[in-house]
Amino acid sequence: MATMAVSFPVLPGKADEARRFGEEVMGPRRTEAAASFRHIGVTHETWYLQSTPMGDMIIVWMEAADPTAAFQKWGASEAPFDRWFKQTAGAICGLDFNQPMPALPRQIMDWEG
Repeated sequence: MATMAVSFPVLPGKADEARRFGEEVMGPRRTEAAASFRHIGVTHETWYLQSTPMGDMIIVWMEAADPTAAFQKWGASEAPFDRWFKQTAGAICGLDFNQPMPALPRQIMDWEG
């Protein structure tokens, strides 16, 4: 499995909405989320809310056989849960997740002890 971490901006004043979104995904919509993650090939995903001097960020860490392909498949998905997820996340981040990501992060360091 490969891993990837991606950060997304949180629009000013939307940090509480981001927390509630995470709670909804892992609460009442957990079964739908699990089916979506499995469908796009994600085996593990973790989110972090990070406050920075430049504003809040959501950091997403994911594990998949091919994280880039998983992002592409998710971005193109028209499944009802995925449409809801992209719309809700997009309103929090100010991004259109139906469009291809301009660039995914490039790993520059990996240490394991």
